[in-house]
Amino acid sequence: MKVVVIGGGAAGSSAASRAKKTMPNSEVYLLEETNIITHAPCGIPYAIGGLSPIDKLFVYSPEKFEKERGIRVLTNTKVEEIDIDKQAVTISRNGRVDKIVFDKLIIATGAKPIKPMINGVELEGVETIRHPAFTEKLREKINRAHRIIVVGGGYIGVEITENLLRLGKKVLVIEKLSLLMEKVLDKEIASLLTEEVKRNGAELHLEESLVEINRKDDKLVVATDKNEYVGDMVILALGVTPNNDLAKKAGIPLGVSNAIIVNKHMETLITNIYAAGDVAEKTNKITGEKTWVPLAPAANKEGYVAGNNAALGNTMVFPGIIGTSITKFNELYIGRTGLTEKEATSKGISVKAKLIKHHSKAHYYPGGSEVYVKLVVRNSDDVIIGAQVAGYTEAVAGYLDALSIAIDKSMSIEELFFADLGYMPAVAPVWHPLVTAARVLLKE
Repeated sequence: MKVVVIGGGAAGSSAASRAKKTMPNSEVYLLEETNIITHAPCGIPYAIGGLSPIDKLFVYSPEKFEKERGIRVLTNTKVEEIDIDKQAVTISRNGRVDKIVFDKLIIATGAKPIKPMINGVELEGVETIRHPAFTEKLREKINRAHRIIVVGGGYIGVEITENLLRLGKKVLVIEKLSLLMEKVLDKEIASLLTEEVKRNGAELHLEESLVEINRKDDKLVVATDKNEYVGDMVILALGVTPNNDLAKKAGIPLGVSNAIIVNKHMETLITNIYAAGDVAEKTNKITGEKTWVPLAPAANKEGYVAGNNAALGNTMVFPGIIGTSITKFNELYIGRTGLTEKEATSKGISVKAKLIKHHSKAHYYPGGSEVYVKLVVRNSDDVIIGAQVAGYTEAVAGYLDALSIAIDKSMSIEELFFADLGYMPAVAPVWHPLVTAARVLLKE
């Protein structure tokens, strides 16, 4: 059997590895358009900020991956088209055009940055956070700039702003919503983040929409619906969209957010063709609805399932996601899992929700800090369907992970209240913040 995987990122590398592992006699190809595989796009802002060497943004070199896994790795290889009927892909590599036939195909082309349809986005000095392979050139351009305009206040915008400020840059952030990350957080948590970013020196211009970008002498002029701003460089951080060009051209059906439609086995509506990672649709485990959330942990698992099923038949199921994500700005950590109160309400789900403020350690133990926990509970059965956590401690990640499991297992607030969580003055107060959050809602 010949399995061809398009895309060498998280999902693609996992898929190729699993296919070869489960069927050692199979012929597995991993095709990657850039010169690196097993790459980590989430690390780009931190490499730019000097926290991580750029050469650490991938796990395996193509040569090591090929040797250790027994997979044929073709880098600097562009897949031009997929022929569904002939079960073949056309590739261009080293100035040559070739075809590779396949028995099973896995599409793991990931996501690409959103570029708005306005004048000026192609000007020199207007950049996106795209791929680890281009990070060195991006960092060189950033090093030459003094005043940088970041358009977009979501995950990417917040993370790149943190690292630009670390480099001593003057940073101006333009966001169309009233708060940073307001699309994915409820207002209480988004407000904490927004104030933290402002307090650390970023110039924020909220509730302004990008209209166009122009060049004036050696500067860039960003026009919004309210004002104009001048900078040396513009970074578009407007989010990402599925990199579906190949699938669309081949006639592979697309669904929510133009991601590829897949079933629970990660198989598309075309027999013998699978899709995984940021290019593929997801199922929300809480609502049962189709959704699209581009996150690396899910991408790795989807690739694992797709690779397994491409090699062995549809024996493994990807159960879906609840959308757990976390980020930070300086020492403030912020995460969410499940549905926000706003999302639940928009779907017609009757909920009660409460934000509590607590201590991360016993009040008498040094080094503690405030943490904020918000639970979203379905009124019909008191089951927790969403949570958000923020605080000046890495413990936020642990709280969030515990809550993600609670939501995944449909725990009620009473069950969370009686959860046997660990206590020690140096790591948690006797009334754990999660237990306290449940207790407050139980009173209601």
